[in-house]
Amino acid sequence: MPARPLASVLLPVRDGARHLHEAISSLEAQTLEDFEVIAVDDGSTDETPDVLAAWAARDARVRVHTQPASGIVAALEHARASAQAPYLARMDADDVSEPTRLARQLALMEADATLVACGSGVTYFPEEEVREGTLRYQAWINAAVTPDELTREIFVECPLAHPTFFLRTGAVEAVGGYRDAGWPEDYDLLLRLWAAGGRLGKVPEPLLRWREGPDRLSRTDPRYTPEAFLACKVHHLRRTLLRGRVGVVVWGAGPVGKAAARALMATPAAGAAGATPRATPSTPLLAFVDLDPRKIGQEIHGAPVLDTEQGLEVGLRSGPGGGRVLHLAAVGQPGARERIRATLEGGGLRELEDFVAIA
Repeated sequence: MPARPLASVLLPVRDGARHLHEAISSLEAQTLEDFEVIAVDDGSTDETPDVLAAWAARDARVRVHTQPASGIVAALEHARASAQAPYLARMDADDVSEPTRLARQLALMEADATLVACGSGVTYFPEEEVREGTLRYQAWINAAVTPDELTREIFVECPLAHPTFFLRTGAVEAVGGYRDAGWPEDYDLLLRLWAAGGRLGKVPEPLLRWREGPDRLSRTDPRYTPEAFLACKVHHLRRTLLRGRVGVVVWGAGPVGKAAARALMATPAAGAAGATPRATPSTPLLAFVDLDPRKIGQEIHGAPVLDTEQGLEVGLRSGPGGGRVLHLAAVGQPGARERIRATLEGGGLRELEDFVAIA
């Protein structure tokens, strides 16, 4: 292995012996050979140490570190501290990378110096574990490919699958690496990279087989609940698109919109995860917009529910000192996000300047 490989693959694992051999085998089969695997055993109690030791003996590109059970963020940062390459790639211990994955992602990043991170398309497996909701999510995360498309979706959810991350090492270091703020560490990192001016890309083809099952960390850890994702969005909205705004208009007076409004109106507690002295204490809620005529004219959380025409008029008014309003599309029904986008654009508003989709 060369002294400085092209890519360092960060592979945290705890009690992952069941699928670990398949995962590392898929890395061994990569057409790009110039990489290292930094596996961090996060306090495993199964045969994980034996599997990793066997791989390290077989392939000099596999380097093994151990730590007491400290969680995925600590394991990722442990691996990142040891990484030697100009690019960081992610891999989970139960997924499978297609043979051209690392080569394709490296080529994309080398071709566009403005990209700080890229992902790839994904395919969930095994088939018997994949439900309708998972397939809808797979379709959504595979649909956004170009930097502009990925940016449009960045506050809907994390638009790159974490196990497909391929990152510039220096860009990750510049924003402070992974951190444990009580919400998804991958989404938090991607939002910080974007906020720092970085662009995101994606190889559209599915280059990772993403294992589904009830034991996935995203199914069992409270950091990946809908409430945690929402807290992450609000935290980063306050530091980016909400800066200098006089308030928000929430498009959607259903459960999703109401939850978003509550989170935006709340004042972060002192010492809360992600809270900083620069954090906006709360965001004024100016109005809701809804299509249901039964809701028009009501008040929710002290704000009026308007029809679409009235909602657009709010967007055309400036507040005290010329501050602008930010419209938030916060509706969970299929197709609703695109209908709201079309309405707002038809009213002369610009995405990521006057409005943003957050659900």
